[in-house]
Amino acid sequence: MNAQWSWERAFDSLPVLLEGFRITLLATVLGFLIAAVLGLAVAVVRHSAPKAVTVPLRMVTEFIRLTPLVVQLLFAYYLLPQFSALQIGIAVLGIHYSTYMAEVYRAGIDAVPPGQWEAAHALSLPTVRKWRAVVLPQAIRKTTPALGNYAISMFKDTPFLFAITVVEMVTAAQQYGAKTFQYLEPITMAGVIFLIASYPTSVLIRRLEKHLAY
Repeated sequence: MNAQWSWERAFDSLPVLLEGFRITLLATVLGFLIAAVLGLAVAVVRHSAPKAVTVPLRMVTEFIRLTPLVVQLLFAYYLLPQFSALQIGIAVLGIHYSTYMAEVYRAGIDAVPPGQWEAAHALSLPTVRKWRAVVLPQAIRKTTPALGNYAISMFKDTPFLFAITVVEMVTAAQQYGAKTFQYLEPITMAGVIFLIASYPTSVLIRRLEKHLAY
């Protein structure tokens, strides 16, 4: 195995890595959508439902948050063989991160001034309209930067999908290395692609955070 860097091998690995990046990006986007919607639903239920519902729900979310993502992936993969590995990976990513996003949403909901709740109650707004028109717009505005950070974290966690045979970008790099006996270039290029994709999002989140602070 040649330990010296070769630009030729680096560029030769790009088509394989970009195909893996497509899978990585797909898993991240769809997983984030699931997490954002499910996390919001969990936060609303935990805030407004009776204890008979919120206590078991809190136990389930804590269990998911406190167990490793890889274990959850493997459990779902062997439990649900009728689904593809990518489908399972996307669903597990979404459910796993929804438990974190639910806490972010909950903090945003708790940060809504009491006067807003009292005004909605005084106007006799229906529950659905109160949440849609008064509470959630303010809560989501406060939580947007934190949700963006979780999107980046999910993007960086997609290599865990290798455990259930999904060929995302890092696995694609390893497979290229196994065929050519050259791992330095594909792994390095995979890291560069992760950085190129993550950095602009990180900058955007910081600017959004500053904008929403004023």
